[in-house]
Amino acid sequence: YALVVFVSPNAVDRAFAAYAPISSIWPYALPVAVVGPASVAALARHGVAAPAYRVVSPAGGADEEAARFDSEALYTALEAHFGADGFAGKRVLIVRGDGGREWLADRLREAGAEVEHVAAYRRAVPEPPMAAWTQVHALLAGAPHAWLVTSSEGVRNLAELAREHLTAGEIAELHHAPLVTPHPRIAETARGMGFDRITLSGAGDERIVEALERLASSVVQPVQNHPAPGPAQSRMTDSNNSGNVAQPGAPSAGATSGSSPVRPAWAAATSASAQPSGRRGAGTALLWLVVALVAGGAGAGGFVLNRKLDRVDQQLVQHQQAADQQMAALRARADQAAAGAQQIDRQIAQLEGKIADAQTAQQALAQQYADLAKNHDEWTLAEVGQMLSSASEQLQLTGNTQLALFALRSADTRLAATASPQALVVRKAIAHDIEKLQAAPSTDLAGLAIKLDTALGEVDSLPLAGEEIVARTKPQAGAPADIGKIAAENHEPRWKAWLNTFFAGIGRQITSLVQVRRVDNADAMLIAPEEGYFVRENLKMRLVSARLSLLSRNQEALKSDLAAADAALARYFDSASKDTRAVRDLVKQVQDGSKAVVLPNLDTSLQAIQQYKSRG
Repeated sequence: YALVVFVSPNAVDRAFAAYAPISSIWPYALPVAVVGPASVAALARHGVAAPAYRVVSPAGGADEEAARFDSEALYTALEAHFGADGFAGKRVLIVRGDGGREWLADRLREAGAEVEHVAAYRRAVPEPPMAAWTQVHALLAGAPHAWLVTSSEGVRNLAELAREHLTAGEIAELHHAPLVTPHPRIAETARGMGFDRITLSGAGDERIVEALERLASSVVQPVQNHPAPGPAQSRMTDSNNSGNVAQPGAPSAGATSGSSPVRPAWAAATSASAQPSGRRGAGTALLWLVVALVAGGAGAGGFVLNRKLDRVDQQLVQHQQAADQQMAALRARADQAAAGAQQIDRQIAQLEGKIADAQTAQQALAQQYADLAKNHDEWTLAEVGQMLSSASEQLQLTGNTQLALFALRSADTRLAATASPQALVVRKAIAHDIEKLQAAPSTDLAGLAIKLDTALGEVDSLPLAGEEIVARTKPQAGAPADIGKIAAENHEPRWKAWLNTFFAGIGRQITSLVQVRRVDNADAMLIAPEEGYFVRENLKMRLVSARLSLLSRNQEALKSDLAAADAALARYFDSASKDTRAVRDLVKQVQDGSKAVVLPNLDTSLQAIQQYKSRG
């Protein structure tokens, strides 16, 4: 590859994790392109960083707020680095998740590059647990919070999950919640989904954190300090107004609730001194009695009230414990229900996967059936073409017209079951070739080969021209009865008949010692008896070669071998021998029977099939 592009930090991490054994040997000459600084940092974590490697990414520029880290900015950086025509004829690999934008790939293809994709990870809609949805419900109930979305697909997934799990009021609160996005395109997608409080932070973790901090500082309100109640205030007087609390130096409400006016101190002293001493003692005792009664009643009332408050507190504690137990039981049931729902969801997902696999298999099977029905005629014609091609080769090599006729008739039978118009044209061509083969003369190659085998078997018994076998004369001694018979027949004396017989036997013996013959070929006389073996073996080789040429329909080689064999028989073997003449007759019969006969071919049928394939 001339360039490898990683579209996100996830693509970098997933790709290097998948190829961990070889990720540490990234080629120095292979440049890498990434979209933003987070991807540059991810590459650096895996050991791929400048200046040792060429890492191309969009430049931040002087204005950090205006910097864009997207496919458009990356393509601009690639054009600046490689040139406008730098990708012509080059292979570029893009590592990304499944799906995504095709903008960068389309621009690279327009620049002449051959673009390939590798899916390093898969995007899917998450399934948050029940506890997460509980937190979401609590946040949407009024708690301060903000949402961070880093991709357009994340916005769409959030909207889809909200439609499935939130109420209409909660969805409205979600649309009014603060939303932080790092890219304008994500903000446009969120705005299209109904979100109205969108904060564009810019690319990079630092900018995202700064945006969240600004949102947090705008949400927090100043704390108001309220004065704590004085130690003299009890729980029972927390709800009383301040006007009802007695101030120092002021008279209380009980002191001023009587009908008589308040007397000055001097008047009270004069009155007290005027009363008798006994009355003064009774009043004092009565006063103490009243004080004691009031104190006892107050103590008893406080005790009763305290006991009542203790009972109320105990009841509250019991109710709280019961409520906690019920809440724990409800949570356990909710967790069980959530686990059961998740298990059911997994089973449903498995069933859906199996159904999808079954549907895919059914579609594939239906497609195979359709292809089979569509291509049945083509397969039949292809099989017929192969059959006729093999028959044509056998016909040219062996001249076996019967095998060719069998192949043509079999092909015609196969095509008879096809209703294709092209099959009718091919059947006409096959019928024409059948007529040509039936009209062609046949050559008995087997019979000619048998004659050559017979000649081969007679070679060892053929006499050479210079070694005629002469029968050795055995000496015969005339019996007395025979001599007497000869003498009686010739009317000669017995001694004369014996002498004639004796000298005739001596003459025959002398004649058998020397024989004079006429040999016209001088080479035959120069062959030693032990060299006759090689002459016979050479003749056998010629006859075997002639037999092979006959079976392979090689007329030139057959004619040459038969002529050489006949010349050897005439030159080195005794032409007066009856066996030699018989072998030469066999060779001549093979020569006459193997005259070159122009065999018909199957070109008409083969051309018809070839024309159908070229149209198809």
